[in-house]
Amino acid sequence: MNPQKKEIIQKTADFIEQKFKGEGTGHDWQHIYRVWKSAELIASTEDCDEYIVSLAALLHDIADHKFYDGDLLEGSRQTKQWLKDAGADVDTIEKVADIVKRVSYKGAGVKDEMPSIEGQVVQDADRLDAIGAIGIARAFAYGGSKHRLLYDPEEIHEMHQSFDAYHKSESSTIAHFYEKLLLLKERMHTESAKKIAEKRHQVMENFLEQFYAEWEGKR
Repeated sequence: MNPQKKEIIQKTADFIEQKFKGEGTGHDWQHIYRVWKSAELIASTEDCDEYIVSLAALLHDIADHKFYDGDLLEGSRQTKQWLKDAGADVDTIEKVADIVKRVSYKGAGVKDEMPSIEGQVVQDADRLDAIGAIGIARAFAYGGSKHRLLYDPEEIHEMHQSFDAYHKSESSTIAHFYEKLLLLKERMHTESAKKIAEKRHQVMENFLEQFYAEWEGKR
């Protein structure tokens, strides 16, 4: 990778670190850093452009729709502006912005549309950070920030068939496992991500088993 590309990646990392430092919903700089490093690892096993992967991983949450009233395009807009200011070429800007626009989970019944291998790598890395031990912690951090119930035994899990339905959902954090987190293992694109997801998925299964037992005062 040439020095100019490395400089743009570092400038982007510094910018994002400052923007998300201290964020408390689980979408903080540390989340983005983990996605970045995980994406780099996955990219090393795939035939892809690691420059595009790094930039898309760093910018994937620049304007998450959850914090922009469901606007799926704001992240793409902010990505384009930042990369233009950072000196990236037009082709890079368009490729990264397209990944940022597509990366979010949009509902159990909504098909993923991520045509590029670079986008698939970043999406896998982002989803890996949503499952396992850290994924559990992030789910409850976000649920708490939105004043959501931990668990409602009478709640019916909804497999949202549209992004609008998913975005408007106010289900409990435990319901979120069934409506998203437990589904991610089967929605990984790359072989390396699939292997990591298997272990992290089991961590969530074990957690839920323990959670239900404690809920009933049995353990």
